[in-house]
Amino acid sequence: MAASIRTVVFLAMVLAVGFLMIILSCVLYGNWLPLLVALIFVLAPLPNALFAHCGSDEFAGSYEGGASGPVDLGRFITAMVVTSGFALPVVLAHAQVIHNAACIMSILGGGLVYGTILAYSAAFRQEESEFDDFAVY
Repeated sequence: MAASIRTVVFLAMVLAVGFLMIILSCVLYGNWLPLLVALIFVLAPLPNALFAHCGSDEFAGSYEGGASGPVDLGRFITAMVVTSGFALPVVLAHAQVIHNAACIMSILGGGLVYGTILAYSAAFRQEESEFDDFAVY
């Protein structure tokens, strides 16, 4: 119990530092476009979460990976969103819309936000048991 509280507190601190870096990249250089990176990285895990249970049939996917088409589609969409989250500040800095330091701070902050979301989901993942369907009353 204490380990899970420590984990949540640590992840909350890292998430706060990530958002702080993104907000500072906006405030210090007077341009609020890097704030889009925070939105992108917060929305990035949604396709995986939505498509994770689509291929739960045992007989649906029979190739080596064991994943079905919808699960792979969710992973692909998540990869596209994460890539665009890292690429958006670079493109904005290349077009000289934002400052280069704001680009670096935005990328680092976005990486911290997305890494925190991944770490939280990995730390508190509940394994499904084959006996979960049978309720004892």
